[in-house]
Amino acid sequence: MANLKEIRSRISSVSSTMQITAAMKMVSAAKLKKAQDAIIAMKPYAYKLKQLLEHLSAALGSENMYNPRQGAVKKVLLVPITSNRGLCGAFNASVIKKALELEQTTYQGKQVQLYTIGKKGNDVLKKFDKIVAHNSQIFDKLSFTTAAVLAEELMQLYTSGKYDQIVLVYNSFKNAATQILTDEIFLPIQPVANTKTSALHTDYIYEPSKQEIVEELIPRSLKIQLFKALRDSVAAEHGARMTAMHKATDNAQDLKNELILTYNKARQATITGEIIEIVGGSEALT
Repeated sequence: MANLKEIRSRISSVSSTMQITAAMKMVSAAKLKKAQDAIIAMKPYAYKLKQLLEHLSAALGSENMYNPRQGAVKKVLLVPITSNRGLCGAFNASVIKKALELEQTTYQGKQVQLYTIGKKGNDVLKKFDKIVAHNSQIFDKLSFTTAAVLAEELMQLYTSGKYDQIVLVYNSFKNAATQILTDEIFLPIQPVANTKTSALHTDYIYEPSKQEIVEELIPRSLKIQLFKALRDSVAAEHGARMTAMHKATDNAQDLKNELILTYNKARQATITGEIIEIVGGSEALT
């Protein structure tokens, strides 16, 4: 059994760690509230805009440069969105695992490259030598403007013909304890099926012209979709970190309780041993 000094030292160490994890939990909870409000307010708008974009894309057909190209998909760009910091459970690991899984299953046999968003994902995936670009500064001050710059870069990679498909991989926010691992095709835009039902929804009178819609509305819609994915990931990150720190605090408390019990038992055994020695010594003198 460890001596009393070692146990006291461990109790002190665990107590300090517990204070840190509890503080980190409160900080993440405060940040989560702001991020959660932002993504909840944005999701209905982004979802409806995506529906409109799909119907519009089907109506425009070949006039839309962001529609699927003829022929098989050969070159794919995966965009895993992770965080810049750790201590958030399996948040980053799940995105990295999903990106590698997509490469080996869905896109097996195709030329797959990575555009990593977030430091943690880049640190792990760079050893596979498939990263063509990396951006971790975007989370320093996330806004629609910074997201739009990134979206324009991705759109340029698609319209230039460098890639046939661009896929986002990220954690979507559901609640503080749950994140939904998501992979969605950012480009090309997936038009709705050309059925009688969908035809009713895509029979538009265009104002302004189709050309102006392609040049203005569709790019803006794509920027909003990317901004929504980034906000989703940020909210999910804070939720994951809050949950992880809550569990860490509870585990630290359990460990501290066990150490206190061990300390009390060791102290009791020491006192009992000393009493036995005193009684034994007094008997020897009589």
